[in-house]
Amino acid sequence: MPPKISLSQYLKQKADALKRETFALYHAARDPRTPLAAKILAGMVVAYVVSPIDLIPDFIPVIGFLDDLILVPLGIIICLRMIPPQVMAEARIAARKQIETTKSNTAAIVVIAIWIALAVLLGVWII
Repeated sequence: MPPKISLSQYLKQKADALKRETFALYHAARDPRTPLAAKILAGMVVAYVVSPIDLIPDFIPVIGFLDDLILVPLGIIICLRMIPPQVMAEARIAARKQIETTKSNTAAIVVIAIWIALAVLLGVWII
């Protein structure tokens, strides 16, 4: 019997998977082996995901999140049917590397920012 996970853990897993697929679509859209129609649709899906503008604003209860819960996965599913499997496999590998690199860079930036803040506080305290 698989271990039970909480709703928040389940949603986080699904959000992470959606993020990975969005990055993979971005990489697949840039591949020359991807058909033009798939490139256009993938570009639209990725642009919609990263855009701060929604068709239905998120502040509207329930309905505001429906476009994110329906349109984005639907767009991804359609793109996955249009893009050759080999291209998507390579795009997923590139996306995974990009996400790992981004996390590493973010952690490094946070550590450096903490050290700079501590140095500034020490300088202010000494002066």
